[in-house]
Formats: sequence, C-alpha cells, structure tokens
Amino acid sequence: MIPYVSQLLIYPIKSLNSLRVDRVKILPSGALAKGDITDRQFAIFDQSGKFVNGKSQKKIHQLQTEFDLNRKIVFLGTEKQPFHLETERKALESWLGEYFGFPVVIKDKQDTGFPDDTISPGPTLISTATLETVASWYENLSVSEVRDRFRANIEIGGVPPFWEDTLVGKCFGIGNVQFRGINPCQRCVVVTRDAHTGEADPDFQRIFIANREKTLPAEVERSQFNHFFRLAINTRIEVSQVNSLIALGDIIRSRA
Repeated sequence: MIPYVSQLLIYPIKSLNSLRVDRVKILPSGALAKGDITDRQFAIFDQSGKFVNGKSQKKIHQLQTEFDLNRKIVFLGTEKQPFHLETERKALESWLGEYFGFPVVIKDKQDTGFPDDTISPGPTLISTATLETVASWYENLSVSEVRDRFRANIEIGGVPPFWEDTLVGKCFGIGNVQFRGINPCQRCVVVTRDAHTGEADPDFQRIFIANREKTLPAEVERSQFNHFFRLAINTRIEVSQVNSLIALGDIIRSRA
C-alpha cells in the first residue's frame, strides 16, 4: 500500500464550485494556494454579516461557476457571465445580489481564506476509496456527486476506504510538508442535499450514520467519534513551511 495524492481541489469562492489543480502552495496559515488564489479566499455575506452558503440558501447549489485563475476571473451561471474577482467586485456583488434576491458583499482573505474549522485550518483529506464506498450506500449516487458534497481538498489514492481516519492524532508527511491529523470532520445538513440542485434526501443522514459506524476501521479509536456524521479529516501544519508545495502523485508517509 502506497498512499499518494490523487486529486487536489481548491474552492476559490467559499460554497461554490471546486477547481482541480496539479499542485498547491502551503501558506503560513496552513491554507492552500494556487498562484495568487487561496482556497476559500472569497466568501459571500449578506448585509447582516452572515455567510451566504448552502446551510441557508438552496439556490447556492444551483449556481454553477468556472474559474480562470491566471486572469482571476469567475464565470457565473449558465450564460457564464465573466467577472474579475478584484477589479469588478461591485459588478459581481450586484449580479449575485440579483441572483439571490437580496444585497450581498464579497469579502477577501488571501492569507487564510475562510475555513470551516478555524482551529484546524489546514486542508481536509479524504481517500478516493472512501468516496466510492459512500456512493455505494445509496441508489443513483455517483462518486463525483459525493466528492462535490463533501468538498475535501486532498484526495488520497492507493488506500482502502476510511484509511484517512487512521491519521487522526498522528503526524504525517505529504511530499515534504508535515501535517498533523486533528479530528474527523463534522458534517452539516449541506451534504444531505444534491450538490447541483439543492434537493434534500431525508434519509441521507440516517443511512450514512448507520453505515459509517459499521465500516469504521478496527484500528481507529472509537472515542474520536462522539457521533458518526463525520467524514474526511481536519489537519494542521506541524511547522510553518511557507511556499512548500504539494503536487499530484506525492507520497503520504507516517512520521514518528
């Protein structure tokens, strides 16, 4: 068994579509960056300062996006309306406000992004075999749909399902970058919905929890799970490694 990086994904705008990349840079905060764009660098807020995300807005699932990182352009909707993420911010906010039906503001944190877990802000990890296994628990649920719902940054090949759970509480390296696995990632209502339509599956969580508990690897400490609606792991960077790179094909190695 040789664990390796099989996919790298960043999410330039929090809650919107991913972008597959071939390599990423580690920022001092632990966030990933491709070129001048950080994972979840931009986020949409309403006028009260709350995130506009899948938890509160079903329409966010239906908003398809594409990115040209070299030009810092996002393309929105079926008409692929282009907006420069910096110089056309007001026009972007206006388009999104019209789409959602209320005014919005785009905020920008290039150094850290807007991670879901601010205590463990490193990239989230999951294995391809895990995604395949979760998809098998449901009728007509594809691996790509599971990937889109759970939105991890680093996908691991060459390992069995839920192998990433064994990294919790341990130090490990990806290429030359040192990490520590912190905890299995707690999930919310968003993963119970179709990633592209927002349609909810009322049985998703029940099926998930029952199967997740049954398939927990024997070597994983059950005390790490106060409940089983958890998937992928949160991480921290062990040592500040500014500008260190992670690339497709990098090997994952446990460390003492």
